[in-house]
Amino acid sequence: MSWLDTLNALGVQVDELGHCQVSEPVEDSSSTTITPLTHLGLFDVVGPDAEKFLQGQLSCDVAEVSAGRSLLGAHCNIKGGMISLSRLMPAEDGFWLRTERQILDAAMTNLKKYMIFSKAESCDLSDTIIGLGFAGKPAADLLKAAGFTIPEETEQFSQGQDGLLIKVPGERFELWLNIEKAEALLPTLLKNAAFGDTNQWLSEEIRYGIPSLSSQTLESFIPQMTNLQTFDGVSFTKGCYTGQEVVTRLQHRGKLNRPMYRLKFNASNMPVPGTKINTPDRAGVGTVVSSAMSPVSENSGELLAVILKTSFDDTTVALTLEDNAQPLERLDLPYALDPELFERKTM
Repeated sequence: MSWLDTLNALGVQVDELGHCQVSEPVEDSSSTTITPLTHLGLFDVVGPDAEKFLQGQLSCDVAEVSAGRSLLGAHCNIKGGMISLSRLMPAEDGFWLRTERQILDAAMTNLKKYMIFSKAESCDLSDTIIGLGFAGKPAADLLKAAGFTIPEETEQFSQGQDGLLIKVPGERFELWLNIEKAEALLPTLLKNAAFGDTNQWLSEEIRYGIPSLSSQTLESFIPQMTNLQTFDGVSFTKGCYTGQEVVTRLQHRGKLNRPMYRLKFNASNMPVPGTKINTPDRAGVGTVVSSAMSPVSENSGELLAVILKTSFDDTTVALTLEDNAQPLERLDLPYALDPELFERKTM
Protein backbone atom coordinates (compact mmCIF):
# COMPACT_ATOMS: atom_id res chain seq x y z
CA MET A 1 0.00 0.00 0.00
CA SER A 2 1.35 3.43 -0.96
CA TRP A 3 1.67 6.42 1.38
CA LEU A 4 -1.32 8.07 -0.28
CA ASP A 5 -3.37 4.90 0.25
CA THR A 6 -2.39 4.96 3.92
CA LEU A 7 -3.48 8.58 4.26
CA ASN A 8 -6.75 7.92 2.43
CA ALA A 9 -7.49 5.06 4.81
CA LEU A 10 -6.98 7.49 7.71
CA GLY A 11 -9.39 10.02 6.22
CA VAL A 12 -6.89 12.37 4.55
CA GLN A 13 -7.51 13.28 0.92
CA VAL A 14 -4.68 14.48 -1.32
CA ASP A 15 -5.45 16.53 -4.42
CA GLU A 16 -3.56 16.73 -7.71
CA LEU A 17 -1.26 19.44 -6.31
CA GLY A 18 -0.27 17.19 -3.41
CA HIS A 19 -2.27 19.24 -0.91
CA CYS A 20 -3.87 17.38 2.00
CA GLN A 21 -7.45 18.03 2.97
CA VAL A 22 -9.11 16.87 6.16
CA SER A 23 -12.79 16.92 7.05
CA GLU A 24 -12.44 18.90 10.30
CA PRO A 25 -9.26 21.02 10.48
CA VAL A 26 -8.08 21.83 14.00
CA GLU A 27 -7.73 25.58 14.62
CA ASP A 28 -6.79 25.54 18.33
CA SER A 29 -3.07 26.20 18.92
CA SER A 30 -3.33 24.40 22.24
CA SER A 31 -3.78 21.18 20.25
CA THR A 32 -1.18 19.40 18.13
CA THR A 33 -1.76 18.93 14.43
CA ILE A 34 0.14 16.57 12.16
CA THR A 35 0.21 17.61 8.51
CA PRO A 36 1.46 15.14 5.89
CA LEU A 37 3.88 17.24 3.84
CA THR A 38 2.73 15.68 0.58
CA HIS A 39 3.23 18.96 -1.29
CA LEU A 40 6.97 18.59 -0.67
CA GLY A 41 9.43 16.06 -2.06
CA LEU A 42 12.91 14.91 -1.17
CA PHE A 43 16.03 14.08 -3.14
CA ASP A 44 19.59 13.45 -2.08
CA VAL A 45 23.08 14.47 -3.11
CA VAL A 46 25.55 11.90 -1.84
CA GLY A 47 29.14 10.84 -2.42
CA PRO A 48 32.67 11.86 -1.41
CA ASP A 49 32.28 15.29 -3.06
CA ALA A 50 28.69 15.99 -1.92
CA GLU A 51 29.50 18.89 0.41
CA LYS A 52 32.08 20.42 -1.90
CA PHE A 53 29.73 20.14 -4.85
CA LEU A 54 26.75 21.74 -3.10
CA GLN A 55 28.96 24.44 -1.61
CA GLY A 56 29.78 25.48 -5.17
CA GLN A 57 26.15 25.50 -6.28
CA LEU A 58 23.86 26.67 -3.47
CA SER A 59 23.55 30.10 -1.90
CA CYS A 60 23.76 28.95 1.75
CA ASP A 61 26.86 27.78 3.63
CA VAL A 62 26.58 24.00 3.34
CA ALA A 63 29.27 23.58 6.02
CA GLU A 64 26.76 24.92 8.57
CA VAL A 65 24.43 22.03 7.74
CA SER A 66 27.24 19.58 8.41
CA ALA A 67 27.77 21.40 11.73
CA GLY A 68 24.18 21.01 12.93
CA ARG A 69 21.78 23.41 11.18
CA SER A 70 19.13 22.84 8.53
CA LEU A 71 19.16 25.78 6.13
CA LEU A 72 17.22 26.99 3.15
CA GLY A 73 19.42 27.34 0.11
CA ALA A 74 18.80 28.51 -3.44
CA HIS A 75 20.30 27.16 -6.65
CA CYS A 76 20.65 30.09 -9.03
CA ASN A 77 21.32 30.51 -12.71
CA ILE A 78 24.30 32.58 -13.83
CA LYS A 79 22.14 35.74 -13.67
CA GLY A 80 21.30 35.11 -10.00
CA GLY A 81 17.71 33.99 -10.63
CA MET A 82 16.57 31.14 -8.37
CA ILE A 83 15.93 27.91 -10.27
CA SER A 84 15.24 25.96 -7.09
CA LEU A 85 14.88 26.53 -3.36
CA SER A 86 15.47 23.67 -0.94
CA ARG A 87 15.84 22.94 2.74
CA LEU A 88 19.11 21.11 3.34
CA MET A 89 19.42 18.29 5.86
CA PRO A 90 22.26 15.89 6.60
CA ALA A 91 22.05 12.33 5.30
CA GLU A 92 24.32 9.32 5.23
CA ASP A 93 27.21 10.12 2.87
CA GLY A 94 25.74 13.50 1.97
CA PHE A 95 22.57 15.56 2.16
CA TRP A 96 18.82 15.49 1.70
CA LEU A 97 17.21 18.40 -0.13
CA ARG A 98 13.48 18.95 0.33
CA THR A 99 11.64 21.18 -2.07
CA GLU A 100 8.23 21.79 -3.59
CA ARG A 101 7.21 18.54 -5.26
CA GLN A 102 6.12 20.36 -8.44
CA ILE A 103 9.66 21.64 -9.09
CA LEU A 104 11.64 18.69 -7.72
CA ASP A 105 12.44 17.17 -11.10
CA ALA A 106 13.70 20.51 -12.39
CA ALA A 107 15.75 21.04 -9.21
CA MET A 108 17.46 17.66 -9.60
CA THR A 109 18.02 18.08 -13.32
CA ASN A 110 19.66 21.48 -12.94
CA LEU A 111 22.00 20.27 -10.20
CA LYS A 112 22.95 17.19 -12.20
CA LYS A 113 24.11 19.42 -15.06
CA TYR A 114 27.00 20.51 -12.82
CA MET A 115 27.54 17.13 -11.13
CA ILE A 116 29.22 15.40 -14.05
CA PHE A 117 32.76 16.19 -12.87
CA SER A 118 32.12 15.53 -9.16
CA LYS A 119 32.11 12.33 -7.14
CA ALA A 120 28.48 12.86 -6.26
CA GLU A 121 25.13 11.53 -7.40
CA SER A 122 21.47 12.31 -6.83
CA CYS A 123 18.27 10.30 -6.51
CA ASP A 124 14.59 11.14 -5.94
CA LEU A 125 13.59 9.74 -2.52
CA SER A 126 10.00 11.01 -2.48
CA ASP A 127 8.52 7.52 -2.72
CA THR A 128 10.46 6.20 0.27
CA ILE A 129 11.08 9.18 2.60
CA ILE A 130 8.09 11.29 3.63
CA GLY A 131 7.56 14.36 5.78
CA LEU A 132 5.19 15.13 8.64
CA GLY A 133 4.66 18.66 9.91
CA PHE A 134 3.89 19.14 13.61
CA ALA A 135 2.31 22.36 14.92
CA GLY A 136 0.87 23.54 18.21
CA LYS A 137 2.14 24.21 21.71
CA PRO A 138 2.12 20.52 22.82
CA ALA A 139 3.95 19.31 19.67
CA ALA A 140 7.36 19.19 21.36
CA ASP A 141 6.01 17.13 24.26
CA LEU A 142 4.28 14.74 21.87
CA LEU A 143 7.46 14.18 19.89
CA LYS A 144 9.55 13.80 23.03
CA ALA A 145 7.13 11.17 24.35
CA ALA A 146 7.55 9.32 21.04
CA GLY A 147 11.30 9.11 21.65
CA PHE A 148 12.60 12.05 19.63
CA THR A 149 15.24 14.49 20.86
CA ILE A 150 13.80 17.99 20.57
CA PRO A 151 16.10 20.59 18.93
CA GLU A 152 16.48 23.63 21.16
CA GLU A 153 16.77 26.35 18.52
CA THR A 154 15.00 27.10 15.25
CA GLU A 155 16.80 25.54 12.27
CA GLN A 156 18.52 22.97 14.48
CA PHE A 157 17.87 19.28 13.90
CA SER A 158 18.20 15.97 15.71
CA GLN A 159 18.84 12.60 14.11
CA GLY A 160 17.81 9.18 15.31
CA GLN A 161 16.91 5.75 14.02
CA ASP A 162 13.31 6.84 13.53
CA GLY A 163 14.03 9.91 11.42
CA LEU A 164 15.34 13.46 11.23
CA LEU A 165 13.53 16.18 13.20
CA ILE A 166 13.92 19.89 12.41
CA LYS A 167 12.62 22.81 14.46
CA VAL A 168 11.21 25.35 11.99
CA PRO A 169 9.90 28.88 12.71
CA GLY A 170 6.94 28.93 15.08
CA GLU A 171 5.95 26.12 17.40
CA ARG A 172 6.49 23.71 14.52
CA PHE A 173 8.65 20.78 13.48
CA GLU A 174 9.34 18.87 10.29
CA LEU A 175 9.91 15.13 10.69
CA TRP A 176 11.40 13.20 7.77
CA LEU A 177 11.41 9.40 7.93
CA ASN A 178 10.82 6.36 5.78
CA ILE A 179 7.26 5.35 5.03
CA GLU A 180 7.31 2.14 7.05
CA LYS A 181 8.35 3.97 10.20
CA ALA A 182 5.75 6.68 9.60
CA GLU A 183 2.98 4.11 9.21
CA ALA A 184 4.05 2.41 12.45
CA LEU A 185 4.36 5.70 14.36
CA LEU A 186 1.17 7.47 13.28
CA PRO A 187 -1.38 5.44 15.32
CA THR A 188 0.46 6.32 18.53
CA LEU A 189 0.86 9.98 17.62
CA LEU A 190 -2.78 10.38 16.60
CA LYS A 191 -3.93 9.40 20.09
CA ASN A 192 -2.91 12.90 21.19
CA ALA A 193 -3.05 14.83 17.93
CA ALA A 194 -5.19 15.32 14.84
CA PHE A 195 -4.42 15.68 11.17
CA GLY A 196 -3.95 19.20 9.82
CA ASP A 197 -4.34 20.20 6.20
CA THR A 198 -1.80 21.70 3.80
CA ASN A 199 -3.53 25.07 3.78
CA GLN A 200 -2.99 25.43 7.54
CA TRP A 201 0.68 24.59 7.15
CA LEU A 202 1.13 27.05 4.29
CA SER A 203 -0.66 29.74 6.31
CA GLU A 204 1.99 29.38 8.99
CA GLU A 205 4.78 29.49 6.41
CA ILE A 206 3.37 32.79 5.15
CA ARG A 207 2.87 34.12 8.68
CA TYR A 208 6.59 33.62 9.34
CA GLY A 209 7.59 35.08 5.97
CA ILE A 210 9.19 31.91 4.64
CA PRO A 211 9.68 31.97 0.85
CA SER A 212 9.01 29.16 -1.59
CA LEU A 213 9.29 28.62 -5.33
CA SER A 214 6.76 27.21 -7.75
CA SER A 215 6.80 26.29 -11.42
CA GLN A 216 5.28 29.72 -12.17
CA THR A 217 8.07 31.68 -10.45
CA LEU A 218 11.23 29.79 -11.42
CA GLU A 219 14.08 32.17 -12.34
CA SER A 220 11.91 35.18 -11.39
CA PHE A 221 13.69 36.22 -8.19
CA ILE A 222 17.21 36.84 -6.94
CA PRO A 223 17.51 35.36 -3.39
CA GLN A 224 17.39 38.72 -1.57
CA MET A 225 14.11 39.53 -3.33
CA THR A 226 12.51 36.71 -1.27
CA ASN A 227 14.28 37.80 1.96
CA LEU A 228 16.27 34.56 1.91
CA GLN A 229 19.24 36.22 3.63
CA THR A 230 17.17 36.65 6.82
CA PHE A 231 17.11 32.84 7.15
CA ASP A 232 20.88 32.53 6.53
CA GLY A 233 19.91 31.14 3.14
CA VAL A 234 22.58 33.30 1.52
CA SER A 235 26.22 33.32 2.59
CA PHE A 236 28.38 36.28 1.61
CA THR A 237 31.60 34.81 3.01
CA LYS A 238 31.82 31.20 1.81
CA GLY A 239 33.15 31.88 -1.68
CA CYS A 240 31.94 31.22 -5.20
CA TYR A 241 28.77 29.46 -6.31
CA THR A 242 26.65 29.68 -9.43
CA GLY A 243 25.08 33.14 -9.62
CA GLN A 244 27.16 34.39 -6.68
CA GLU A 245 28.57 37.39 -8.52
CA VAL A 246 25.11 38.87 -9.12
CA VAL A 247 23.87 38.06 -5.60
CA THR A 248 26.94 39.57 -3.94
CA ARG A 249 26.93 42.66 -6.15
CA LEU A 250 23.35 43.41 -5.10
CA GLN A 251 24.32 43.02 -1.43
CA HIS A 252 27.44 45.15 -1.44
CA ARG A 253 27.14 47.49 -4.40
CA GLY A 254 23.54 47.57 -5.52
CA LYS A 255 20.13 48.55 -4.19
CA LEU A 256 17.25 46.15 -3.57
CA ASN A 257 14.13 47.64 -5.12
CA ARG A 258 11.76 44.69 -4.74
CA PRO A 259 11.82 42.73 -1.45
CA MET A 260 9.15 40.30 -0.28
CA TYR A 261 6.18 41.47 1.80
CA ARG A 262 3.18 39.90 3.53
CA LEU A 263 -0.37 40.97 2.69
CA LYS A 264 -3.98 40.00 3.31
CA PHE A 265 -6.39 39.46 0.43
CA ASN A 266 -10.18 39.23 0.31
CA ALA A 267 -11.40 36.60 -2.14
CA SER A 268 -12.95 33.15 -2.14
CA ASN A 269 -9.98 31.70 -4.03
CA MET A 270 -6.30 32.22 -3.33
CA PRO A 271 -4.13 33.76 -6.06
CA VAL A 272 -1.65 31.40 -7.67
CA PRO A 273 2.08 32.11 -7.53
CA GLY A 274 3.12 34.43 -10.33
CA THR A 275 -0.10 36.48 -10.15
CA LYS A 276 0.70 40.15 -10.72
CA ILE A 277 -0.03 42.95 -8.26
CA ASN A 278 -1.00 46.36 -9.62
CA THR A 279 -1.63 49.91 -8.49
CA PRO A 280 -4.19 52.22 -10.14
CA ASP A 281 -1.40 53.86 -12.12
CA ARG A 282 1.02 51.02 -12.67
CA ALA A 283 0.69 47.34 -13.56
CA GLY A 284 3.10 44.68 -12.39
CA VAL A 285 4.51 46.37 -9.28
CA GLY A 286 4.53 42.98 -7.59
CA THR A 287 4.42 39.21 -8.05
CA VAL A 288 2.76 36.70 -5.74
CA VAL A 289 5.24 34.20 -4.25
CA SER A 290 2.81 32.04 -2.26
CA SER A 291 -0.68 32.24 -0.78
CA ALA A 292 -3.09 30.42 1.51
CA MET A 293 -6.68 30.82 2.57
CA SER A 294 -7.40 31.85 6.14
CA PRO A 295 -8.08 28.81 8.37
CA VAL A 296 -10.84 30.80 10.11
CA SER A 297 -12.46 32.71 7.22
CA GLU A 298 -13.83 31.45 3.92
CA ASN A 299 -13.33 34.67 2.00
CA SER A 300 -9.86 35.89 2.91
CA GLY A 301 -6.28 34.77 3.20
CA GLU A 302 -2.67 35.89 3.23
CA LEU A 303 0.09 35.95 0.68
CA LEU A 304 3.75 36.72 0.25
CA ALA A 305 4.72 38.84 -2.73
CA VAL A 306 7.80 40.51 -4.14
CA ILE A 307 6.76 44.14 -4.52
CA LEU A 308 8.34 47.41 -5.59
CA LYS A 309 9.30 48.95 -2.25
CA THR A 310 8.15 52.46 -3.12
CA SER A 311 4.69 51.12 -3.99
CA PHE A 312 4.43 49.11 -0.78
CA ASP A 313 5.64 52.00 1.39
CA ASP A 314 3.13 54.44 -0.10
CA THR A 315 0.07 53.45 1.93
CA THR A 316 -2.06 56.01 0.07
CA VAL A 317 -1.80 53.80 -3.02
CA ALA A 318 -4.02 50.72 -3.27
CA LEU A 319 -2.33 47.44 -4.13
CA THR A 320 -4.65 45.02 -5.94
CA LEU A 321 -4.40 41.60 -7.53
CA GLU A 322 -4.71 41.62 -11.30
CA ASP A 323 -7.96 39.59 -11.13
CA ASN A 324 -9.41 41.22 -7.99
CA ALA A 325 -10.08 44.92 -7.58
CA GLN A 326 -10.27 44.78 -3.78
CA PRO A 327 -7.25 46.45 -2.12
CA LEU A 328 -4.67 44.24 -0.42
CA GLU A 329 -4.02 44.92 3.26
CA ARG A 330 -0.39 45.44 4.21
CA LEU A 331 0.76 43.18 7.09
CA ASP A 332 3.93 43.03 9.16
CA LEU A 333 6.64 40.42 8.76
CA PRO A 334 8.05 38.74 11.87
CA TYR A 335 11.55 39.93 11.00
CA ALA A 336 13.19 43.19 9.99
CA LEU A 337 15.03 43.72 6.73
CA ASP A 338 18.41 45.41 6.76
CA PRO A 339 17.79 49.06 5.73
CA GLU A 340 21.17 49.16 3.99
CA LEU A 341 19.74 46.81 1.35
CA PHE A 342 17.60 49.67 0.09
CA GLU A 343 20.41 52.22 -0.16
CA ARG A 344 22.63 52.70 -3.15
CA LYS A 345 26.22 51.91 -2.13
CA THR A 346 29.12 54.12 -3.05
CA MET A 347 32.29 52.64 -4.48
